[in-house]
Amino acid sequence: MTAKARAADLLAWYDRHRRVLPWRANTGERPDPYRVWASEIMLQQTTVTAVKPYYERFMARFPTVKALAEAPSEEVMQAWAGLGYYSRARNLHACAKAVMENHRGRFPDTEEGLRALPGIGAYTAGAVAAIAFDRPAAAVDGNVERVMSRLFAIEDELPGARSVIRERVLALLPHARPGDFAQALMDLGATICTPRNPACGLCPWREPCRARVEGTQESFPRKAPKKAGVTRYGAAFVLTRDDGAILLRTRPEKGLLGGMAEVPTSEWRADYELDGAAQDAPLSLRWQRLPVPVRHVFTHFPLELSVLIGRVAAGTEAPAGMRFTAQARLGEEPLPSLMQKVVEAGLAALRQPPSAP
Repeated sequence: MTAKARAADLLAWYDRHRRVLPWRANTGERPDPYRVWASEIMLQQTTVTAVKPYYERFMARFPTVKALAEAPSEEVMQAWAGLGYYSRARNLHACAKAVMENHRGRFPDTEEGLRALPGIGAYTAGAVAAIAFDRPAAAVDGNVERVMSRLFAIEDELPGARSVIRERVLALLPHARPGDFAQALMDLGATICTPRNPACGLCPWREPCRARVEGTQESFPRKAPKKAGVTRYGAAFVLTRDDGAILLRTRPEKGLLGGMAEVPTSEWRADYELDGAAQDAPLSLRWQRLPVPVRHVFTHFPLELSVLIGRVAAGTEAPAGMRFTAQARLGEEPLPSLMQKVVEAGLAALRQPPSAP
């Protein structure tokens, strides 16, 4: 008969092997809800390794929810640049304002109260309620999905299996230390119950794990096959003045990369024709197209941007809705990683001496 999984075994393992993370309170310390919440938003669809330096810089810049709420949106987006999924940054800023305006600077301490805030869904509400306030809440992220689906050999496919997984977590949840239990589950998935080659011999739940007993660990969790996104194409225009300034604009607040900075671009479409790119250019001049496009993969589709470069006189004014930014101040612009690649490619080509006739 298979042994029964016990929260006590997981917590004993966690007490010995818990990860040291910049947003995690030390043993005996009271967690800061602001730091817990900010880290959970950053960690959505992003690895711990990638988040750490951004989180530390973000906290240095916005050490309190009040500081974040009062910051200009451009400053928040610039601090977020490079982390991706930029709607998170907009929601983060909106949530901070809501906490200050509607809750006197204090985060609600229940899942229901947290869910009412902008940008906080079921997982984040559960994680913050459990970790910051020690509420008996289920925080089901990708690591937890993997651990629980293996532990109980859950055959349902994700994302449909999440309700079953949540029920299993709640059934195991201890009355004492629910916050530590939530973090222990996350740590177990991140360090032991990994997607490939899980270290089952080191797992505190190796005996009750049904997938381990059956030798099917790496087949869980079950997932519905992903549909491949259709590649989209477009043109990106890197235009500099003779004084070195580069032409930029801000994307609309809503939508992909909302509120971020970019060089002017065409539409991104599967049927985009590069022969007509000049019609999408911000100014009429002789553009030079780089031989190698910039490629980027978003969650739902790959993108291929052809980079066109040009140069104008130092006194040239920016078209309506655009601005020239000195290259020395590009670090102050909220350029997403895609646009950083485009700008780097364009500027590198513009620095090359002209070809001999």
